[in-house]
Amino acid sequence: MPPGPPTILTVCTGNICRSPLAEVLLSTRLSDLGVRVHSAGTYALVGHGMPLEAQQVALARSARAVDVAAHRARYLREPLILESDLVLTMTQEHRSYTVQLLPGRMHRIFSVREFARIAGSLSDEQIASIAATAGEDPRARLGAVIMAVAQHRGMPVDEDVLDPFRQGMAAYEASAAQLDPALAEVERVMRAALVPARHESSVRHEPIA
Repeated sequence: MPPGPPTILTVCTGNICRSPLAEVLLSTRLSDLGVRVHSAGTYALVGHGMPLEAQQVALARSARAVDVAAHRARYLREPLILESDLVLTMTQEHRSYTVQLLPGRMHRIFSVREFARIAGSLSDEQIASIAATAGEDPRARLGAVIMAVAQHRGMPVDEDVLDPFRQGMAAYEASAAQLDPALAEVERVMRAALVPARHESSVRHEPIA
């Protein structure tokens, strides 16, 4: 893993609707943790920004206006996957495409709703305990948790996030409504993994009588 902050990559098709929405919302939610979030598309509309509807949905959910305005679509490439600790795709098809690019990173690639569903079975305390086995390095802590989530992966189910492109504002709202609980779960996992519990340090440094 290259040096740098914990990094999440979100992936959709055109990289103008779903994955940038997930990107800007997670960037806002996780800004205090120093987590980097970026996005890409399997068939990106390179150079395009987010449609007005996607921008409105993002801003209504407190995304930073500068992030929304700055987004430009780009293709999913292997280096983007390699530099990311966790890859969250919008559909199982996107996940399959991403895994085909780098099969060795399969354990770090999930559809976003799949990740949320599996991680939801782990309590904050369990996540923190798993993270603690990796020490204090944030990326190592996150990696340990991702591996634990991957071990609970089962058969894929229908958890795709609706593609709202050119379908009107109601579709954008419906797509975002599918993303909202998944992103909240991603935030919970990241906080439990990256913010060491107070008792960790006290236990680690407690002198032996």
